[in-house]
Amino acid sequence: MASRKLEGKVALVTGGSRGIGAAIVRSLARGGAKVAFSYVRSKDKADGVVAGVARAGDVAVAIKADNQVDAEVVALVAKTVERFGALDILVNNAGIGSIGALAELPIAQIDSMLTVNVRATIIATREALKHIPDGGRIINIGSIVAERTPYAGGSIYSLTKGAIAGFTRGLTRELAPRRITVNNVQPGPIETEGTKAEGPFATILLNALALERFGQVDEVAEFVSYLAGPDAAFITGANLNIDGGFAA
Repeated sequence: MASRKLEGKVALVTGGSRGIGAAIVRSLARGGAKVAFSYVRSKDKADGVVAGVARAGDVAVAIKADNQVDAEVVALVAKTVERFGALDILVNNAGIGSIGALAELPIAQIDSMLTVNVRATIIATREALKHIPDGGRIINIGSIVAERTPYAGGSIYSLTKGAIAGFTRGLTRELAPRRITVNNVQPGPIETEGTKAEGPFATILLNALALERFGQVDEVAEFVSYLAGPDAAFITGANLNIDGGFAA
């Protein structure tokens, strides 16, 4: 039987309908938490995640919210608290990325990355802190490209993830008196629906990996669940790589 160290907790995961986010939702629910998560367009996939969690005897709810709209991020937190009556764990997972030379990237794409990856993370955290009790958890999902970007065209995406690393460190000092831990998980290349471990770009990434393989979503999700649990109470302010040696 899976450990139920999150029994009685309420978690919110932004961007939880697919990929790493969906795996995090499932892992937190297996740990005993009631989990709300957001989606933008993938209603069928979001419903599938909810149904899968329910079949396992656990609880998850999907809430439509676009991280590009401030009011929807604010409402997402409010709806989570309205649904479950509390909020103990926030996982800022939603993110987007565009690869391209800076001189050629449309300003709209740059704005979208800054809004979804940075601004929405700040707003969700700000709103969540109105409800998260002492001893709560904030976990950001950054990226190893905050430390190493071994390909051209990733400058803005890397910038956004570097911002999350700095935000994590600064917020840690602010929330330490309340024993709220703040950590940043930095995945390396992870195999998802949108990121396949094959093709020319995948080869570039594989050549940078000490373990010579892409990671799996469940490997990231279990790491996040550990950080959300009681055994990680002394880990805070950390930018934690789960990258197969990508940055080694």
